[in-house]
Amino acid sequence: MSKTVIPFGPQHPVLPEPLHLKLVMQDEIIVDAIPAIGYVHRGLEKLTETKEFTQNTFVVERVCGICSCMHALAYCQGIESLMNIEIPDRAKYLRVLWAELHRIHSHLLWLGLLADAFGFESLFMQVWRNREKVMDIMEETAGSRVIISVNTVGGTRRDISKEMLTKISVIVDEIKEDLKQVEAAFFNDYTVKHRLVGVGVLTKEDAYALGTAGPMARASGIKQDLRMTGYSAYGELDFEPIIEQDGDSYARTVVRLKEVYQSINLIKQCIAKMPEGEIVVPVKGNPNGEVVSRVEQPRGEVLYYLRANGSKTLDRLRIRTPTFANIPALLHMLPGSQLADVPVLILTIDPCISCTER
Repeated sequence: MSKTVIPFGPQHPVLPEPLHLKLVMQDEIIVDAIPAIGYVHRGLEKLTETKEFTQNTFVVERVCGICSCMHALAYCQGIESLMNIEIPDRAKYLRVLWAELHRIHSHLLWLGLLADAFGFESLFMQVWRNREKVMDIMEETAGSRVIISVNTVGGTRRDISKEMLTKISVIVDEIKEDLKQVEAAFFNDYTVKHRLVGVGVLTKEDAYALGTAGPMARASGIKQDLRMTGYSAYGELDFEPIIEQDGDSYARTVVRLKEVYQSINLIKQCIAKMPEGEIVVPVKGNPNGEVVSRVEQPRGEVLYYLRANGSKTLDRLRIRTPTFANIPALLHMLPGSQLADVPVLILTIDPCISCTER
């Protein structure tokens, strides 16, 4: 039987990110998928070698807007490790609070896009209405809705007042209640389950062998969450990774939806345990040596490798993003699937091509 090669992306009505795949087809069935990486390459790693290490927090935040806070967190933790800087306890809690707000914003954005891919426009609007509340919190606490620039080497640039912390607690409770009203559509709706259950199955063994990260790994039964290592204030908070066993598109949806509730709980814990004190310590001297810094982003583990030479500029900064780790799993899932399932399968890895190609 003859085969046809169909280019899928980088511009496509369903794709939120410019991922480019060449799909080898037999009729409607995919037999192979070949990725083409580099469509939005911006050379940000090279740019960091020309800026002072204190300026690079602004560069790495622009690797990706959706998880910008975590990029800056990973970078700052790496520099602080090289310079033996112990940041204030309050800054640790503030970092976690803003990071979890970003996780909620990212997962709600993804859930809305998934609903949109099904043609569930009202569900899309409902989910994104809740996401707007998170964006408003970030604007009120940091002055910006997306790239909030709160992390700096030595702590945080901004503090949050007691009144604002109380307000955040009320708003996340509202988001939780609103989300409960729409979760049935994701968990129980016949059409949604028909499109997700049993589609793109990734076994635990395959997920491990292919090096998947984040919700992709946890939906296949791998209990892996870098927050459990206790960086920032996570070691003082009570939570367990969200795990599902089926490894299909439905399991990945369930993990991300449940993680929104988990993030709300972590924010509430942060507010209840928020210590008093300073938010930043003075930074003297320049970093020297090399270090690997790891943080759990909404999509999974991001890895920062930093090499410094004792001057104000770095010798090398290398970023390994979770989408890059999850693309091999996507290529493994696509063969045998129908062409109609491709947009949903791509969405279920929650791709961030701006992160991957930097």
